[in-house]
Amino acid sequence: MFRIVLKLLAALTMTAVVSAAAAQQRPVPQGPSAVAAQPAVPAQTTAPAPSVATMPSVSPTSDPTAAPAERESKLLKSATAELRELSPWSMFKSADVLVKAVMVGLAFASLVTWTIFIAKMIELTVVQRKLRAALNMIGDARSLAEAQFTLGAKGSVLSSLLAAAMREARLSAGISSDAGIKERAASSFGEIVRAEARRIRLGMGLLATIGATSPFVGLFGTVWGIMNSFIGISKSQTTNLAVVAPGIAEALLATALGLVAAIPAVIIYNHFARVTRGYLELVGRASGAAGRLLSRDLDRTHVSSVGGSHSRAAAE
Repeated sequence: MFRIVLKLLAALTMTAVVSAAAAQQRPVPQGPSAVAAQPAVPAQTTAPAPSVATMPSVSPTSDPTAAPAERESKLLKSATAELRELSPWSMFKSADVLVKAVMVGLAFASLVTWTIFIAKMIELTVVQRKLRAALNMIGDARSLAEAQFTLGAKGSVLSSLLAAAMREARLSAGISSDAGIKERAASSFGEIVRAEARRIRLGMGLLATIGATSPFVGLFGTVWGIMNSFIGISKSQTTNLAVVAPGIAEALLATALGLVAAIPAVIIYNHFARVTRGYLELVGRASGAAGRLLSRDLDRTHVSSVGGSHSRAAAE
């Protein structure tokens, strides 16, 4: 039908052009008769014009059924333009307020994860190196005093253990029960080891929380964004997915950020769990070294006291 209308329009246009050319080539008579004949020329040239002007009224664009198709095509074009411009930053700016809050929270959680990773990595590296060096330094020490003199003022957990052993030996002076002294010293050692374990695990609970909850927080943002996208489908009165694709992409970005925050947190937590376990084994070795030095001092004290009593008996 559209082709037939085009052919009719072309035929009428050609007819008008031919008639106009013929009128221009016709000789114009001189005198009064020419004045009477001149009005016939514009009548012939303008006669086909009304039919050409009125023919576009039968064009398919005037069909009422073409309006929904034209509207849907405009929506598709705008959606295609938005899809070409999609980027993480543009999706964040055009997202819902709640989805934006979820994304900001997940980005902050990821920043906290990497901050804890850098801080704990430096801390664990320093304390492990310091404790190993301290254990090597007191390997040949014969007494608590000699071990403290060897370590000096180095702030390590081994220094705290040696100080606790010396304090217990000083407070228990005059008591002949070595078992009681060792038991009290072991209790002090246990408190120091537990305090060091709590200190070295600081921040790991936050890593565990981020790794466990970030995927669900991101999923919440995705569900909220997809819900808004379906509301947009009902408002736009179209079932084409390209119209709501930007909204769905923004919602899925929240899930992606949740995974970006959760996966490194779980990996870093497992790594620090292994490193912390190794460090606490070193702390246990330090506690055992301090206990052995205390036991040597106690035995040496008894030997010297027995030797003094024998010398006094011999003198008498």
